[in-house]
Amino acid sequence: TLVKIWNAATGAEECTLEGHSDTVYSVMFSADGKLVASSSRDKLVKIWDVGKGAEVFTLTGHSELVFVVAFSPDGTRIASGS
Repeated sequence: TLVKIWNAATGAEECTLEGHSDTVYSVMFSADGKLVASSSRDKLVKIWDVGKGAEVFTLTGHSELVFVVAFSPDGTRIASGS
C-alpha cells in the first residue's frame, strides 16, 4: 500500500509515499529521477514527486489490478498493464 524511497549509497530511507489502498506491484523512476510511477491492485497508477514526497496525480481507467508501469525513454508518456 506504500512506496519507500531509499538512498542507494547509505541505505537510509528518504521518504514514504502513501496513497494506494492495496498492494503495490510495480514502481519505476522517470529518466531524470524526479518522478516515480507506481501501479497497484487498487486499479490505479500514481505519479509521485520524489523531491517533495507527494502525489502529483492518479491515473484511472483499468478495470483490473495494474501489474506494471513504465515511463517512455523521453519521459513524456507512461504505459501501464493490467
